[in-house]
Amino acid sequence: MIIDAHAHLWRAQTGRRDDKPVRSLRNGISDFGGELRQMMPPYMINGENSPEMLISNMDYAGVNGAVIVSEVMDGNQNDYFLQAKEKFPDRLKICAFFDEGEPYTLDGFDGVKICACKLKTPGLQKHFDVFESAQKQGKFVCIELEDGDSQTGEMREIIEQLPDLKIAIGHFGMVTRDNWQEQIKLARYKNVFVESGGITWLFNQEFYPYPSAIEAIREAAEICGFDKLMWGSDYPRTMVEITYKMSYDFITKSAQISERDKEKFLFSNAKAFYGFDNLPQITPLSNML
Repeated sequence: MIIDAHAHLWRAQTGRRDDKPVRSLRNGISDFGGELRQMMPPYMINGENSPEMLISNMDYAGVNGAVIVSEVMDGNQNDYFLQAKEKFPDRLKICAFFDEGEPYTLDGFDGVKICACKLKTPGLQKHFDVFESAQKQGKFVCIELEDGDSQTGEMREIIEQLPDLKIAIGHFGMVTRDNWQEQIKLARYKNVFVESGGITWLFNQEFYPYPSAIEAIREAAEICGFDKLMWGSDYPRTMVEITYKMSYDFITKSAQISERDKEKFLFSNAKAFYGFDNLPQITPLSNML
């Protein structure tokens, strides 16, 4: 059993890069603030990153459940997420996207996504009501912080003010940046976890099987314990270089992580944190190779 704690969907990208628009085009290509980028695998030919395509990839790779989050570059996909959850209620957990100044609701969502590193008004306390509302409604918060420790002090204040709020720190604390360990230390608090979405992007220059990523996972475990770490793929952006299965099987094949810790990292921690139940079993098929 495997759960992906960090995946994306969109009907069409409507986001921004700084103050410039990001728009999905064709053949997996997007206009990324005036630059053409291969944002998705080329078989996503019409610019849509659909839940059906994700579920197909999940079935093939043996991934049972996934958590759907947004980025500023993708724009607000909340209505699309609700439709995806309606189609695949046992497979997906969805996060409402909080974009400062835009209306949002937690109704129908499992959690809320906050891109703290790209807030229009800096200062997490200025957005305390978003965190407080999530705790009151029993929702979790997925958050991406600025590189290093520039926001960890503010984040610590929020955690201590809302001790029952479940928080997932994204992108493995931006592990390739200086002082990334300070973000991991936040997971020493009871309800704070860390997910590894984008770790293959951050170590892409090294490429598969990402030995430095394995070292970083082990270092993080020394800081907060394997009980606080979860796997995420950052689908579909990371799939422009690797397959969906490759985004986790470098972990399953590692001799430096115990089988028990692999199970925690790939499944049981996320199952407990996000509240997955009734996940279907997936019967693997032999492929042509």
